[in-house]
Amino acid sequence: MPRRSNSGKTGAMTDVSTPPNPAPEPPNVDPDLLDDLVDAVDERDTRWLARTLQRMHPADAADLLEALPFDAFSEAVELLGGELPSDILIELRDSYREEAVDVLPDTAVASALDELDSDDATVILEDLEDERRERILEDLEPFDRAQLERGLAYEEESAGRLMQTEFVAVPEYWTVGHAIDHARELGEELPEVFYEIYVIDPAYRLQGIVQLATLMRTPRDVQLSDIMTDPLSDIRTDMDQEEVAFQFQKYSLASAPVKDAAGRLVGMITVDDMVDVIQEEAEEDLFSLLNVSSADGADSVVDTVRARAPWLAVNLVTAFIASGIISLFEGTLNQVVQLAILMPVVAALGGNAGSQGLVVAVRAIAERQLEGDAVRRAILREALSGIVNGLLFAVGVGLVALVWFHDVKLSVVLGTAMLATFLWAAFSGILVPLGLKKLGADPAVASSVFVLTLTDVMAFFSFLGLATLVLL
Repeated sequence: MPRRSNSGKTGAMTDVSTPPNPAPEPPNVDPDLLDDLVDAVDERDTRWLARTLQRMHPADAADLLEALPFDAFSEAVELLGGELPSDILIELRDSYREEAVDVLPDTAVASALDELDSDDATVILEDLEDERRERILEDLEPFDRAQLERGLAYEEESAGRLMQTEFVAVPEYWTVGHAIDHARELGEELPEVFYEIYVIDPAYRLQGIVQLATLMRTPRDVQLSDIMTDPLSDIRTDMDQEEVAFQFQKYSLASAPVKDAAGRLVGMITVDDMVDVIQEEAEEDLFSLLNVSSADGADSVVDTVRARAPWLAVNLVTAFIASGIISLFEGTLNQVVQLAILMPVVAALGGNAGSQGLVVAVRAIAERQLEGDAVRRAILREALSGIVNGLLFAVGVGLVALVWFHDVKLSVVLGTAMLATFLWAAFSGILVPLGLKKLGADPAVASSVFVLTLTDVMAFFSFLGLATLVLL
C-alpha cells in the first residue's frame, strides 16, 4: 500500500505517542500506516481513508482504527460515515463499536443492518439507545424488522441472541439435485458462511443434517433422507451461551441448528461466533477469579475504579476478619515476638495453595469435568496433594525456623500449622466452588474471596493457637 506523500509533514497533527485514552497498539499495525491514517484524519481525507480500509482485511482494518487515540477514532468514523464497511464495524471491540455506532448517522447504521447477517445485526442494535433503535427499525423492510426484533426479544447471552436466522432448510423427500438447485436459486439470500443444510418436516421440525461435503459427493438423484445424519447438538433458543459453547467444544462443531421451545428450527450458530463466546467466557472466569470486571484498554479511570472498588471493599472486610483472629492471640504475640515474623509465611503459602486448587476446580466445573464420581475423585486428589505438599513445606519451613531462631518447639508449631493450612486450603479450593455451584451461584465470581478468607483464618488460628498451647 503506497505511503501518503505528506505523512512526515509538520503542523496540526494528533500526538500518537501520548494519546489521551489509548488502546494498546496491536502487534500487526504498521507504524507508518498509522501515521498516514492520523494525517488523513487531520486533513479530513475521506477518500484515502475509505480506500485504504477497504483494501485491508476487516479484522486488520479494525485493529488499525483501534490504534488511534479514542477522539481521533471517533473523528475517523464520523468522516467515513456510510463508507465505513459493515464488516469492519462488527470487528471492532465493544467500546469502539459502541462509539462508532453512536457517531454514525442513522442511514449508515440502517445500511449496516441490511448488509450484516442477523446475528451481527443484533449486536449492532444492542449498542443503540431505545429511541434511536426504534427510529432505525421503522425504516427497515417489515420482514427484516420482524426478524431483528425477534432476535432482540431473546435473553442476553442466550442461543437466541447468538443465532442467525439465515440458513438453508429443505424437505426430506427432496433429492440432492433439488437441494443444490434450490441453494443456487437463493443467491444473495444464502448465509454468507454455512457448512450444512437442514432437513425438516412440514412443521419445520428438524429431521436431520446433511453436510455440504456429503452433498457435493453424492449423485443428484439420491434422496436427502438417505444421507442425512442426526444432529449431535441439542440447542434451544433459551440455552445459555456457555452451554452452547460447551456443546461446540464437545462435538467439534462447525455449526449447529437452533430450535425454539416447540422444537421448530429457527436459526443456526456458526463456529466463528462461538470462538468469540469461548474467549469471552474464559476471560470472564479469569477476571472474576481476580475480582476484576473489565480489562478494556479504552476504559476510563472512572470505569476502572467503579469496576474494582466494590471487590476491594469486600476484601477489606475479609482482611478485618483475619485481623480479628490475630487479635484473639495478642497476648501470645506480645510474649513470643518471633510469631509475628513467621505468620505471613503460613498465610502466604496457604493462600497460594488454595488459589491453585481453586483455579483448577473452577475450570473443571466450566468444562463439565466435575460431575458424578469425578467429584469424589477430585476431592480425594486435592486432599492427598494437600497432605503431600503440606508435609514437604512443613519440613522445609520448620528447618528454616530452627536455623533462624534455634527453637525446636517453634519449628514444630510452624510445621504443624503449615500442614494443617495446606490440607484446609486443598479442601477449600475444591469444596467452595462446588458448594457455590450447588447453591446456584457462579463459582468463578465469589470463590476466591471465600477461599482466601478461609485459608487466612485457618493459617492464623492454627499457628497462633498451637503457639499458645505449646510455647506458653
